[in-house]
Amino acid sequence: MTKDVLITISGSQLLDGENSDIEMITAGNYYLKNGKHYITYEEVMEGFAGVVKNTIKIQPGSMDIIKTGLTNVHMTFEKDKKRLTCYATPVGGLMVGLDTKAISVDEGEDALMVKVEYSLDINYQHISECSIMVDVRSRSHAQVKLLES
Repeated sequence: MTKDVLITISGSQLLDGENSDIEMITAGNYYLKNGKHYITYEEVMEGFAGVVKNTIKIQPGSMDIIKTGLTNVHMTFEKDKKRLTCYATPVGGLMVGLDTKAISVDEGEDALMVKVEYSLDINYQHISECSIMVDVRSRSHAQVKLLES
């Protein structure tokens, strides 16, 4: 995979029988180090000055999402493990619990896809059942796929 990538992050949250979906597409960087995939990108939070720097680390059976800047958190998703972390935001901190039910990593020559299913707790209260999908593609491969759609 090339260094320059397009990243699609989509998520779904089931809360009180209602489904809520989000999707974000952004440019970023990719590198492979010691058998682990690293994806980096920046995002802007509406209403706040500054950016959030994001690093996603992927290896077989786990994914880490690390945010620094306006928000600070290190979330680890690992099958059949519950992890607690403090999520610091500009308006205060939250204790977040992530209970990962399933994780799959699909590696290709010009693409990497990770899907995680998990339960989300905030401040020790169950909030919802969630899934997140991270789809990373070399820019040239992603552009060809967009043209074919």
